[in-house]
Amino acid sequence: MDIEQKQAELVDHFVNQASTLKASALWPLIIEATSHPSLFAFSEILSVPTVSELQGTENSLYLDVLRLFAHGTWTDYKNNAGHLPQLVPDQVLKLKQLTVLTLAEMNKVLPYDQLMQELDVTNVRELEDFLINECMYAGIVRGKLDQLRRCFEVQFAAGRDLRPGQLGNMLQTLSNWLATSDNLLVSIQEKIKWADSMSELDKKHRKDVDDRVEEVKKSLSLKKLQTVSRQTLTSEGTRRSTLNLVE
Repeated sequence: MDIEQKQAELVDHFVNQASTLKASALWPLIIEATSHPSLFAFSEILSVPTVSELQGTENSLYLDVLRLFAHGTWTDYKNNAGHLPQLVPDQVLKLKQLTVLTLAEMNKVLPYDQLMQELDVTNVRELEDFLINECMYAGIVRGKLDQLRRCFEVQFAAGRDLRPGQLGNMLQTLSNWLATSDNLLVSIQEKIKWADSMSELDKKHRKDVDDRVEEVKKSLSLKKLQTVSRQTLTSEGTRRSTLNLVE
């Protein structure tokens, strides 16, 4: 089963579960979802009405946890740890995996030093083991570990949940790309027309040259024929004069 299909099935499972529970009973489900080793998308769970009802209740911290896993990073958690429940080891691992995905969205070449700082990893061996065993084997990223340059070259990274306002930015980026593509298409079409017109001019020029060559050939052939005729007449006249002298 590929990662997208597995994600979809897990999301459906947790959404259905959340929809059947009261807000006060949701916090164990949130811990389960944010600890699940194969779940990396949380926006649909956030959109469940009973989950939204956690806002302002004694369990609202778990709504903040769910938002953290949807959009945040390990650094975000450390900066707000005093206002959030303590994470269990599986949640810590998951949040660090999500942090790698966030970094991969911004840059396809991730320096080891940056990764070690963002993930609280103390040495290169530990970092490379994490990237291989917890990220690449999990199927959420693909890439190359470059020990010489001390960086991770990202070839693929699974997408995270869209942050608030990010959809508008994406639409604007796509709109700009579309406008650029339209302008490029117009430019290409103009160049094609220019090339076609130059091709027609070239064909006309070649035809004019060919016609001129044929005219020259005909002219030369005619001159040659006239020369041969004059030479023939001259020879005939000389032969007759010689015969007359003999007689």
